[in-house]
Amino acid sequence: MRYLIAVTIMWAFSFSLIGEFLAGKIDSYFAVFIRVFLASLVFIPFTNFKNTFVRLKLYIMAIGGVQIGIMYLFYYNSFLYLSVPEVVLFTIFTPFYVTLIYDFLKKRFRFLYLISSATAILGAFIIRYHNINSEFIFGFLMIQGANFSFALGQSGYKMLIEKFKPNNEKELFGYFHFGALIIVSVAFLLFGNMEKIYPSSLEWGVLLWLGIVASGAGYFMWNRVACLVYAGTLAIMNNALIPAGLLVNLLIWDKPTNLLFLIIGSLVMLFSLWLHAFFIKKYEVIK
Repeated sequence: MRYLIAVTIMWAFSFSLIGEFLAGKIDSYFAVFIRVFLASLVFIPFTNFKNTFVRLKLYIMAIGGVQIGIMYLFYYNSFLYLSVPEVVLFTIFTPFYVTLIYDFLKKRFRFLYLISSATAILGAFIIRYHNINSEFIFGFLMIQGANFSFALGQSGYKMLIEKFKPNNEKELFGYFHFGALIIVSVAFLLFGNMEKIYPSSLEWGVLLWLGIVASGAGYFMWNRVACLVYAGTLAIMNNALIPAGLLVNLLIWDKPTNLLFLIIGSLVMLFSLWLHAFFIKKYEVIK
């Protein structure tokens, strides 16, 4: 659990660093490419390129391509349409996707989760009730695409490790980043804006932190511990990012957007979290 807490602290700063220093200044596809490229470099020395099942390598690459490759493409572009506090808050949907996907992979469905999910959606729209427009809806859908990709990757990785039980995950985790690198490289070549790929020294510092620390070390620790805890615990831990990310943004950068609606909507979304946790415990008792 302490590793999940450590990663939460790392990632809490990532929201603001992206929103304040990269979004709109550096091409988002380039920023994603650099982040994943640096994370891949971190794991090359540890990667076992010989004594690993080809099928297992491909599975891990596919999961990495979804969990951080596709997720980052949605996530970074959402900052062009949403404020940092909105991006942070709208990641609240990740645990709903985690439990729903994990249940789907286990071939079961629990209707009560729809109630907690609908409550979270209500809270999200309260935050922008005064100004719901096409840009907000597009940004909201993009962050949901990121949430779903992240949740799908977590659940898939957890089940894959449970099935194959590898002796040394560190020797395999490089393939997670390699799979993501393929996805983001293609996206950058197809959609990247070559006029916005020249970061300043400060922006390079942010990219280095995001690539080496937040992605390189962060995702390995997160996915490793994800295999050791219950799906419900993993779902709830995803949302420790929300208060941490909000505190960093509001206290350091002091840029709240419509604070009254932000507070009311946040309370509704936090209630949805409590409701979801209650349903998880209810199901754990039932089964």
